Amino acid sequence: MTSPTPRPAPDRSEAVLSRLQLLVTRKLDGLLQGDYAGLLPGPGSEAGESREYRPGDDVRRMDWPVTARTTTPHVRRTVADRELETWLALDLSASLDFGTGQWLKREVVVAAAAAITHLTVRGGNRIGAVIGTGGGVSVPARRWRGGAPPAGPGVLTRLPARSGRKEAQGLLRAVAGTTIQPGRGDLGALIEMLNRPPRRRGVAVVVSDFLAPAEQWARPMRKLRVRHDVLAIEVVDPRELELPDVGVLPVVDPESGELHEVQTADPRLRQRYADAATAQRATIAAALRGAGAAHLRLRTDRDWLLDMVRFVAAQRHARTRGTTR
Repeated sequence: MTSPTPRPAPDRSEAVLSRLQLLVTRKLDGLLQGDYAGLLPGPGSEAGESREYRPGDDVRRMDWPVTARTTTPHVRRTVADRELETWLALDLSASLDFGTGQWLKREVVVAAAAAITHLTVRGGNRIGAVIGTGGGVSVPARRWRGGAPPAGPGVLTRLPARSGRKEAQGLLRAVAGTTIQPGRGDLGALIEMLNRPPRRRGVAVVVSDFLAPAEQWARPMRKLRVRHDVLAIEVVDPRELELPDVGVLPVVDPESGELHEVQTADPRLRQRYADAATAQRATIAAALRGAGAAHLRLRTDRDWLLDMVRFVAAQRHARTRGTTR
């Protein structure tokens, strides 16, 4: 891949986020209103607090451990499925700091996060995020409103789930302000942060280019799907799929810093590259399908928002017919 295009200056981040919010609001507003973890906001299935038994209570809700300890009949309350909790796993490793289309891949990651946030943060719904910028050192971020989380080589940052639009905007500012660090990231460790500690059932969204070996992240994805609805957003640049015929092309691995010169005038080399890229993307798609995750591919040279609108519409249509993927 070629050298990454320079990122926008930090002082432009607020303007970019404001434009993104306006763009997302115009095209996505209302698409997911009324969607919750359950089909209906009924009594729910998540365990809540216990209280003393009252005549008429459902005996199937009896809390026998508390009843035994107190010698007084107790029933277990349940939490209604009225609030949806969404968690984002955002891969901002060095391979995302690249782009030859209209956007850098990292910009598409931020844009996807903005769209998902807008679709979910309503009606008391909560949204949180974990961000990976390198190779697996965990740093909790207890305060993130209005600023970027701590960043450094090999940093995994957790932004706690909160409700409200102001909190969501603070989360997006923190994501946009994250500094990409050199070095190889650990996508599996990033996804595993969504599995620990266990959370109530909700939605988990993983945004990455998934260029790490599938065996590194496939198992955590399968574990995530056991409890949550999982959406995998794959970010792709056209130069990762095929090489142009431009003669000798210097390419650099942004994660290792290795520099190579490639003779792109050789049609056999370009064909081998395209075949290898096709096989790689097929492996990624198969691993995501095996994990039971819905799969959305966004490209840096296409209208990512239009692709997302089509995906959301297709998901809603599938749910209506009872054929969700």
